[in-house]
Amino acid sequence: MQQAFNDPLWRTVLSGAQMLFVAFGALVLMPLITGLDPNVALFTAGLGTILFQVVTGRQVPVFLASSFAFITPIILAKGQFGLAATMGGVMAAGFVYTFLGLAVKIKGTGFIDRLLPPVVIGPVIISIGLAMAPIAANMAMGKAGDGTELIAYQTAMLISMPALLTTLIVAVFGKGIFRLVPIISGVLVGFAMAFFFGVVDTAKIAAAPWFAIPQFTAPEFNWQAILFIVPVALAPAIEHIGGVIAVGSVTGRDYLKNPGLHRTLLGDGIATTAAGLFGGPPNTTYAEVTGAVMLTKNYNPKIMTWAAIFAISLAFIGKFGALLQSIPVPVMGGILCLLFGSIAAVGMNTMIRHKIDLGEARNLVIVSVTLVFGIGGVLIGTGTGPDDFGLKGIALCAVVAIALNLLLPGHDSWKHKKAQEPLL
Repeated sequence: MQQAFNDPLWRTVLSGAQMLFVAFGALVLMPLITGLDPNVALFTAGLGTILFQVVTGRQVPVFLASSFAFITPIILAKGQFGLAATMGGVMAAGFVYTFLGLAVKIKGTGFIDRLLPPVVIGPVIISIGLAMAPIAANMAMGKAGDGTELIAYQTAMLISMPALLTTLIVAVFGKGIFRLVPIISGVLVGFAMAFFFGVVDTAKIAAAPWFAIPQFTAPEFNWQAILFIVPVALAPAIEHIGGVIAVGSVTGRDYLKNPGLHRTLLGDGIATTAAGLFGGPPNTTYAEVTGAVMLTKNYNPKIMTWAAIFAISLAFIGKFGALLQSIPVPVMGGILCLLFGSIAAVGMNTMIRHKIDLGEARNLVIVSVTLVFGIGGVLIGTGTGPDDFGLKGIALCAVVAIALNLLLPGHDSWKHKKAQEPLL
């Protein structure tokens, strides 16, 4: 049953714009890092949020947008299989959410606990963060991900470090709504420094039209790309559960029961599949937006619909997309030094909160092998050629972690230790 809200329309619309502002930094940063079109990301975030609201009966005040968990596999898959095949993998990742939603509907949430306990999810999330650390460092120093110099080192550091420092200061010392926008604050300061040093290409901004159709990309279905990306969807699925629990704790409602976890997972899955259909990044719930909901005490899910409408509208402003794509590499690199470390810290915190004892041989084996396989570049397959089958990186470590957890005895032992709060 949908809760009644009596807010005037102008306040609902204004709150929607505010929610998009809070989510904006992370929303556009992810496609910029991975080489996707930020205008497409805005469109698919808005479309995905609307689809989620429809599936869940407009009961849950969450905004869906670009998932950072997929940065590593998308970058690697694009280089190996191409953008269209990568988008086919993103669509398939959405089906993973759908499958998990059906499994929860049939078997209950215990299915998730058995398949993805903290000892599995923790090291996988750590691997997601640390696997990209070298790329973040290269970008902060003005280099491409492969080490090719794009901007002189001294200039790059004078751009990236103020961007990082601003992000840190706003995240730690910011008050009210400003504490929720550290990324966009860092981007603004970094962009200003880059403009001062003359490394912003303003010609492309001037040449871009005001109205432009986003550069949509039709997906292709390549089984290698699908197998490369699909296992990564398991970690964001747990992130989704944590996000739904978090917003429920803010609004005082149990969304795991009504509309039900199966419906929220289904909504997220459909949103991610739709994103892949148009060439956008996978979608996930945003903790920043939940924080804004708590701060404003506006629990009306309609504000997320308005945020989605604003996102879709911005997607068709050509100059806006050109401005975003003109952000120099060091600006993003400085902020990523914090973001990728933060992702790894979330993984560590997951294990700490659930009191995963690494003194136990079983837990130590799962965590150790998962980390080395995820960060070390281990490849398991028939070879390294373009037509060979192989799993590596985050996809491999997710499969290995799940397999070890199911095969080694004592997979329910963590449940006997009380966690301080839900999974994520």
